[in-house]
Amino acid sequence: MEVKNLVLVVDDEPGILRFVKTSLLLAGFDVIATSNAQQALAFARSGEPDIIVLDIYMEPLSGFDVLKELRSFSLVPVVIVTARKEAAEMAVAQGANAYVLKPFNPDDLAHKIRDVLDEAVESD
Repeated sequence: MEVKNLVLVVDDEPGILRFVKTSLLLAGFDVIATSNAQQALAFARSGEPDIIVLDIYMEPLSGFDVLKELRSFSLVPVVIVTARKEAAEMAVAQGANAYVLKPFNPDDLAHKIRDVLDEAVESD
């Protein structure tokens, strides 16, 4: 039986959250989605996902805030999704593993997630 990777998707835009969740479910991942950064951090603490897909520009906590807090207790891989390349590169410098720029093809996001998960397994 194939083990599905659990992806935590965090984005405060409901339409994007639904789109990403549906796309990743169709790509064969198990997905938990939330628009609440505090919920995402709580989930990461209690039932650590295999990978997190994280938007940068959210309120009241930004993706940068989430990433900083996350890195204080976890090395779970993080893929940033944002429309701003400079923000994505800054997030990678602060501990994210990779990024995908909006707008994106859902297949590209799924491939990026698989690549990051494969890299994480190789580095173990």
